[in-house]
Amino acid sequence: MKRIAATLGTVALAIAAAYGGYWYGTQGGAGHGAAPDGATTAVVPALGGTAPAVERKILYYRNPMGLPDTSAVPKKDQMGMDYIPVYAGGDVEEAGAPGEVRISTEKVQKLGVRTEAATRRVLERTVSAAGRVEPDERRVYAIAPKFEGYVEKLHVNVTGQPVAKGQPLFEVYSPELVSAQREYAIAASGVQSMANAGDDVVDSMKRLAQASLARLKNWDVSDEQVRALERSGEAKRTVTFRSPVAGIVTTKKALQGMRFMPGEMLYEVSDLSSVWVIADVFEQDISLVRAGAKANVRINAYPDKVFRGTITYVYPTLTAQTRTIPVRIELPNPGQLLKPSMFAQIELAAGGGAKVVVVPDTAVIDSGLRSIVLVELGAGRFEPREVRTGARTGDHIEIIEGVKEGERVVIAANFLIDAESNLKAAIGSLGAAPQPAGPGAAPGSTASTTIAPGATAASVGHRAEGKVESVDPKDGSVSLAHGPVATLKWPAMTMEFQVANDSLLKSLKPGASVAVEFVERKPGEWVITSVKPAARGN
Repeated sequence: MKRIAATLGTVALAIAAAYGGYWYGTQGGAGHGAAPDGATTAVVPALGGTAPAVERKILYYRNPMGLPDTSAVPKKDQMGMDYIPVYAGGDVEEAGAPGEVRISTEKVQKLGVRTEAATRRVLERTVSAAGRVEPDERRVYAIAPKFEGYVEKLHVNVTGQPVAKGQPLFEVYSPELVSAQREYAIAASGVQSMANAGDDVVDSMKRLAQASLARLKNWDVSDEQVRALERSGEAKRTVTFRSPVAGIVTTKKALQGMRFMPGEMLYEVSDLSSVWVIADVFEQDISLVRAGAKANVRINAYPDKVFRGTITYVYPTLTAQTRTIPVRIELPNPGQLLKPSMFAQIELAAGGGAKVVVVPDTAVIDSGLRSIVLVELGAGRFEPREVRTGARTGDHIEIIEGVKEGERVVIAANFLIDAESNLKAAIGSLGAAPQPAGPGAAPGSTASTTIAPGATAASVGHRAEGKVESVDPKDGSVSLAHGPVATLKWPAMTMEFQVANDSLLKSLKPGASVAVEFVERKPGEWVITSVKPAARGN
């Protein structure tokens, strides 16, 4: 019994010693190795018991929605999402110079970062616009008798009927016209019968005949009918009106037996062998459009055809409702495929002159308030620069200021670098001094790690794909059910966004699947700056 009691006492003493050692270790040994300011420490156990434990110090916890809100202790936001811990000595190293961001080479490779040198080239630009087909105003003819009368007979009795030049359209009866013919016939007969009379009499009869003939011609009586009147000397009861041009009857108001007044249009004939396309060019693009330039016109009815035309006139007026300026394009219409009022898509060539510095469009992070480019300084070293952009083509942007020819810019994974390095703070340092990291941050830490409450948050772009739930054109807002956003560590959710301009609302229709880019204009206000159709299969 004594031996058993001694054994139990030894075991109890060993357990008490182990528990005391564990308690001492967790308390930091009363001043030996304790974290300063009571900061929490994450302990990573060593593998195999051979390497020492790796400790990662938690500086503070940041808002999961990217708001400038930090906390010294773990907590949840209003949506129930956990605040994200920020560790000391993470993947992002401290900037070596103000505004500079350093990322480990391994991380750069993992993010798939690609760079390309800024080049100098002639920027070929194309202006796209919507338009409509219209008849050439110089090829439209109205047939309107200049005297009062009645429609006696119709030779062309339907709208849209093609007619040849000189083809009879209709016949009219007019008492005035009959009287004018008789007056001319009498005057012409008098000239012949008084040929042997005195010169004064002959001249008077000739003047009378000429006045009667001029009256008939002023009433658009054809030369053929006048010659027939001279030969026969008999006035015809009706006069025939013919088409002045080969074309299409676009308007027909004449009816059998109707009475018409002088100047009343009875027919309109349009020559559609050549037509106009009136393109509505946006105000900001009008400086690129020049008379004499070529234009490609596409018609929905003929998707496989491209019609080539020439810009002949830029109208001097602007449509205030759409902020567009009409531009006239003339193009031939063989086979009359182009019909008036057809909808057209126009591409206007606007070739540049001098060479300019350009970068791929994927290199520019456009927040709506400023444009940022990440310039590679060396292995794992990047500098965010604010740039001033100019003209754009399909895949390149002119850089007026901020990047020089030959400097390499990030063209892929720049948004992921933003997520890894918290680019907001680096951009903020371009125009403001570093701000404190906020409550609970380690002593000496600044906004280069996160954005503190009250600090100016520079807008940085993010991407998401989702489905449009609803659109409010009056407020310029859209409800979007989007998937996870890696750059902000957001889960899938439905939330409200603003749009940077009204033109983006055209692509945001309820039920549409879209890929959007958005920025934070101010704390808690997210603004969509770009909209594209979502990739198929997503």
